[in-house]
This record gives sequence, structure tokens and C-alpha cells, in this order.
Amino acid sequence: MTIKLICLDADDTLWHNMRHFNATEEALVAMLKPFAEDSVTRDRLITCETRNLKLYGYGAKGFTLSMIETAVELAGDNLSKSLVADILAAGRTLLAHPVELFDDVLETLEALSHLGKVVLVTKGDLLHQESKLAASGLGDLFSGIEIVSDKKPDTFTRIFAQYGVAAEEAVMAGDSLRSDINPALEAGAWAAYIPQEGAWAHEMGRVPEDHPRFRLLDRLGDLPDWVRSIL
Repeated sequence: MTIKLICLDADDTLWHNMRHFNATEEALVAMLKPFAEDSVTRDRLITCETRNLKLYGYGAKGFTLSMIETAVELAGDNLSKSLVADILAAGRTLLAHPVELFDDVLETLEALSHLGKVVLVTKGDLLHQESKLAASGLGDLFSGIEIVSDKKPDTFTRIFAQYGVAAEEAVMAGDSLRSDINPALEAGAWAAYIPQEGAWAHEMGRVPEDHPRFRLLDRLGDLPDWVRSIL
């Protein structure tokens, strides 16, 4: 077996992401303390977010709209213009958060470049993902950039065809079982799961421990050795 294409997730695989969303969520919880218990606000926000994904897609802009909607539901007629302004400010801060790379990212990308084409496969708001990639300084290290609205088996099938490889010649690595691992496996590829603390509940899923093309890794830096073991 020869691996020809190595697909990498971006958020919480190459750089920190959820820590910024979690901090913004906690800011909303603090703002809505006069109207709801903390747990109620968190539950209402995740419900609202999940409901809105089909309308707004993934990313900070949809998250901000869901925060406003949550505030409307919990505060009702007591929701002030100043509170809405504060929520919008929190959303703008989220959109402008610094891009902080995980350890060994540069070395890992360099090692992977000798094993096959390395392609970034990330989902979310196009402008925000492009700005984070530019801020990361990693763009020139990829053979291709794929920013998609969602990651499903047919998404990966299309990408594999676009780069001229069979599914069994491709690897997908990321932190999301729902978006990176299970759909890539279903499409026929190999998949490396690199879990991170504070993961979004929406991105959790079944760990395919017994799947022959699956591997659980402690960190991104372990990926090159696993890819070599497939070759």
C-alpha cells in the first residue's frame, strides 16, 4: 500500500481553536447571569447552535448569531441594546483571536511532505478560515487548501478524486470523530484521530477502535511514523 495524499484538519489539529470558543461561551454565561443559571445558558446555547448549523454553517459568525438568539430566548423583553452590543463585541474578539500553533507543527508538516501530497481540509466560514491560515504562516507548506461547509463521506470522495488518488491511498488526520475520522473511514481512507481537551460536544462520535484503517495518536507529531508504517 502506498499513501499518496495526506489530509489534515486545521482547527484544534494545527492550531488552538476551541479554547477561544469556550472562553467566548463563558463570557456569554457571565453576561446572562441575571437571566438564567449557568448550566441553563450553556444548554440553551448548544441547542441553539446545533439547530442553526443548517442555516449558518460552522464558524464564529454563526456562533455569534446563536449567542444573540440564546440571549433573546433567556432575557426576553429585558434584553438591552448594550447587552447585544457586548455579545457582538465578544463575537468580534473571537473572529480576531490569535493563531497559536500546536507544538511540532512545522516539523511534522515538513516530514509529511516527503511522504505524499499534504492537503489542508477544514470546514467553517471561508473568510475566517482563510485569515487564520494566513496568520498561521503555513499556507505554502500545503499542496492544496480545501475549505468546505461540512465534512461528509462524499466530501472526502470528491477530494480524493480531485487529487487523483484512490481512497485507500489517502489519510485524514484530525481531532473530530464526527467530521474527520468516521466520514474519511466511510469513504475508504485511513484516519488518525488526535483528540484534544475541551472538544465541542457536537464533534464527538463513536471511536472506531477495531477498524483496520484507524489509529489513535497522542499528538500530531506521531503522524509521520504511522503514515510510514502504512507505506
